[in-house]
Amino acid sequence: MGLVQSVVRAIKILEVFDEINKELSIKEISAKVELNKSTVHALLKTLKEYGYIAQDEETADYSLGWKLYERGNLLLSQLDIKTAASRHLQILNKATNETVHLVKLLDKEAIYIDKINGHNTLVIYSRIGRKVPLHCSAVGKVLAAYLPDSSLNQLLDGYEFIQATDNSILNRADYLEELVHVKENGYAVDDEENEYGIICFAMPIYDHTNSVVAAVSVSTPKSTFTKEIELKHLELLKICVDSISQELGANLN
Repeated sequence: MGLVQSVVRAIKILEVFDEINKELSIKEISAKVELNKSTVHALLKTLKEYGYIAQDEETADYSLGWKLYERGNLLLSQLDIKTAASRHLQILNKATNETVHLVKLLDKEAIYIDKINGHNTLVIYSRIGRKVPLHCSAVGKVLAAYLPDSSLNQLLDGYEFIQATDNSILNRADYLEELVHVKENGYAVDDEENEYGIICFAMPIYDHTNSVVAAVSVSTPKSTFTKEIELKHLELLKICVDSISQELGANLN
């Protein structure tokens, strides 16, 4: 059975909104989804009726509705990993004074499911609910590195190695080689590969089946980075992920 065209069009409308395009006119939406205004208007009317789209009474511009926030929070509430990790992320954040992230692989994409801002690090890219690239982020590398070979191959089939910075990995062969190093070291590094000025370290979280179910990262400004900071953060990060894993029933012996 093929895709339902009206549903596909509605999804495309929702996806035109982002951090830059928070409010759009019907003309702008029509141009972005390449549909005529009458079709877009009908779709917007339906999405608005169900709370997935909101409209400003004065400007008539459209924005995302609160129903999406409600659905997103429902999804996050179902991820027990967030509850188990919360206290340990706070401890890691206070010990490092850096931004820490909790990331989970959902289908074929990595998603930020928690974030605590640090005093020292300005991480612009990340926010809870946002997708994070697998190839140029430390958390993405960790989540990919511990997948079974069949799952990893399926994940990488058709994967686009989009260049985020000059340091980004741009092909499958180099990425697979990087994942070998991740498993050997027990952690991954993102050295200004996803965002200029930021170096990031990540480690895996295990559940009761001893499978990797999430990753935690610490982000540090490259301008103040030293080998001493690296060793300190890796030590604290290991304590954090081990504590979370134990709460999830992992056997770390």
